[in-house]
Amino acid sequence: MANLLGFIFYAVTQLLQLYMILIVVWALMTWFPGASQSKFGVFINRLVEPYIRLFDFIPSLGGIGFSPLIALLVLQLAQYGVGALQTVVANALY
Repeated sequence: MANLLGFIFYAVTQLLQLYMILIVVWALMTWFPGASQSKFGVFINRLVEPYIRLFDFIPSLGGIGFSPLIALLVLQLAQYGVGALQTVVANALY
């Protein structure tokens, strides 16, 4: 049981890390003209855009949007929360 829970927590942490990498790639692709229109760009955009839109209320400064940065911060906090939850569950099981 503990091994299964450990794997689940590990998988969730890794998925959050992968999604953070996708957000960084998406943000970098916005700097290159035409990159978002490629097949890879459209795929990344479909995965990342709905989450980034949650943070559109954050104003841009000088044409630079801070929504991806805040989105990454929220995912990082979620990743720390999963790690803390894993510790609490592990301590409860033993």
